[in-house]
Amino acid sequence: MKRILRFTLLLIGLILAAGTSPVSAQPEEDIKVFIDGVQLQLDVAPQVQNGRTMLPFRAAADALDIEVIWEPTARQIFAKDSNITLEMTVDSTTARVNNQMVILDAAPTILNGRTLLPARFFSETFGCVVKWDPSTRIVNIVSTPPDMKVVGFYALGDEKTSSWGDLFNSPYPNADKGNTEALSDLALGWYSLDETGQLLTQSSSGWQIPAGWEKVLEAAEKYRLKTQMVVHMTDGGGKLVRFLNNDEAVRLAADSIAEEAQLYQGVNLDFEGLGWNESGEELIKTRQLFNNFAKLLSEELKVRGLELTLTLHAPNSSYLGYDYMTLGKIADYIIVMAYDYGPKPEPENLVIQAVSQAVTQVPPEKLILGISAVSETGESLEEKLKIAWEYDLEGAALWRLGLITDEMWTVLKNY
Repeated sequence: MKRILRFTLLLIGLILAAGTSPVSAQPEEDIKVFIDGVQLQLDVAPQVQNGRTMLPFRAAADALDIEVIWEPTARQIFAKDSNITLEMTVDSTTARVNNQMVILDAAPTILNGRTLLPARFFSETFGCVVKWDPSTRIVNIVSTPPDMKVVGFYALGDEKTSSWGDLFNSPYPNADKGNTEALSDLALGWYSLDETGQLLTQSSSGWQIPAGWEKVLEAAEKYRLKTQMVVHMTDGGGKLVRFLNNDEAVRLAADSIAEEAQLYQGVNLDFEGLGWNESGEELIKTRQLFNNFAKLLSEELKVRGLELTLTLHAPNSSYLGYDYMTLGKIADYIIVMAYDYGPKPEPENLVIQAVSQAVTQVPPEKLILGISAVSETGESLEEKLKIAWEYDLEGAALWRLGLITDEMWTVLKNY
C-alpha cells in the first residue's frame, strides 16, 4: 500500500497510551467509514463534535514505515516519514505540518483513551479527499495515489485507431492537449533489426517510422512527454537468437541504436519470444546472450546520457528467456508484459502473480506494469493500475495508443 494511504490508515486508527479528558461529542453508531471503497472496522464509533466528524485512531505502526511518537506529558502526537512531519496537541486548534503552523477546524480530543481527529484536517494534510453523504451517513475517504509513470506505446494504425488522433484529439498534423496529461512517456514503435544488426525503419512486422515523424517529436516536447525509441524484434524461426549469437551483428546494432537514440530521451528494447520451449543449458545460454546485448547497449546509452527500458514477457509467461535479476541491474526500467494469458480482461490473479514474481528479482521502482488496452475495459484497467500502485511499481505502460477508449482515458487521468 502506498505511503499516503498508510498515513491515512494511521490517522484513522492510532491508539495512544493516554488519559481521558472530557469531550462534548455525540457518538454516531450508524456512521460508516470507507477508505478507497473498503469499509473500516472501527472499535470506537465516529463522533460528531460541533458539526465536525471526528474519527478514532488505531495502532497500525507494525505495518507502516513511519515513526509515531506520543508525548503524554505535553499531550502531543508526532508522525514523521521522509516527506511529512506532523505535530498535533490534544485540545489545541493549532498544529504544525513540516514545521509550518496550520489552524484546525476542530481540535484533537481524547475519549476513553482514544484520540480522535477531524476528517477534514487529515484529508488536507495527507492529500486525501473526504466526502460526507448525509443520506447514507457514509464518510468516503479517497487517498490520492502518487504520480505514476504512464507509458503509451505509439505505433501506426488506421484512421480509426490512429495513435496521433487518440493522443492529441486532433487530425494530423494539428496537436491539441488532448489526452497528453494522462501520460508521462511515449514509446515510439518505429524501429526493428535484421539478423545482421542493421537498424530498420521499415520492417515486415509493421514496425516502421511514419511520414512526418518529426511532428510527433515536436508535439511530445510541447506537451512535456518523454520519448523512447522502441526497437522491436521477435524470435520467429530463431531469427532473434541467431542475431544474438553474432558478435559483429550485436556490436553494429548497439552502435546504430545508440546513435539514432540521440533524437529521443531513451531506448525501449522490445525483444520478444526468447526461451520458448527451451530448458537447461540452452535456456541459460539464451538468457546470457540477451544479458550481454542489453549490457552493451546500456553502456553505449549511458555515455550519451540516455535511459534503457526493457519490455519483457512476464516471468509467469511461456517465454522464459529473460534473466530478470540480472536485467534489473542493467536497465533503468523494465516493462512487465503481464498479458496475453488468454481470457479477457486479463485475469487479476495471473497479473498479481507476474508482479509478485518480478518484485522478488527487481526493485519495484524499476518495474512498470505492461497492460494491453485491447484486453481491458475501463473498470478492469483501474484494477490493473491498483495492482501497480499497491506493489509500489514505478507505473504502467499501455499497448497501445489508438486502442484506448474514452472510459480508459478517464481512469488514466484519475491516476
